[in-house]
Amino acid sequence: MAPQRTVLVPRRRLARWLDNFALRHGPPTARLDGEELLVTAPDEATATVLVPYGPVLVDDGADTTALLAAVVSHVTTDRRIGVLLARRGGHAAGVFVGEQLIASKVGSNYVQGRTKAGGWSQQRYARRRANQAKQAFADAADDAVRVLTTQAGGPLDALLCGGDREACEAVLEDPRLNDLGDLWQPRVVHPVPDPRLRVLQEFIEQGLSLRISLNEFA
Repeated sequence: MAPQRTVLVPRRRLARWLDNFALRHGPPTARLDGEELLVTAPDEATATVLVPYGPVLVDDGADTTALLAAVVSHVTTDRRIGVLLARRGGHAAGVFVGEQLIASKVGSNYVQGRTKAGGWSQQRYARRRANQAKQAFADAADDAVRVLTTQAGGPLDALLCGGDREACEAVLEDPRLNDLGDLWQPRVVHPVPDPRLRVLQEFIEQGLSLRISLNEFA
């Protein structure tokens, strides 16, 4: 049955959330299917948890209790996470170990807004705006390379992105960031305001939260 809604659960609250799910709907069964943990209750309520950083280390034939415990342990382990926040007017790159920010760089660029002018004026404004955006993405890529590679302090376990999808994808097209593109899983772009240091610092809890899809009975 198709999920009806999706909730974000902070990773350190996942165990409590699963306990409450069992209290509301009855003792569930659980199975892992690739990156998805499917939890099914006796009343047909289901919760599908998108589990990052796979695979989960769990014994074959583990029962539901052991499987859920393994998933909770897996997602609450602190990892080295890269973050890229990008919009046309600004960007931020950071490296976190758990929730602690260990390296960062924030930048801003002026990108002209759209104009209502017509004819040659509109085309001139469009070219200027495209060139400004291209330069903004190039500057963001330079900072991302500096922070997410040379200043990371070790290999990254994952990459999280926020802001504007077009901007994030444009930055990651830089050949120097090819390896990081493979770490962006799932390819979710979290909504954020204009990137600033405070926005970057506050982003990590949202970025590390678990996406849980619930059906109509949950």
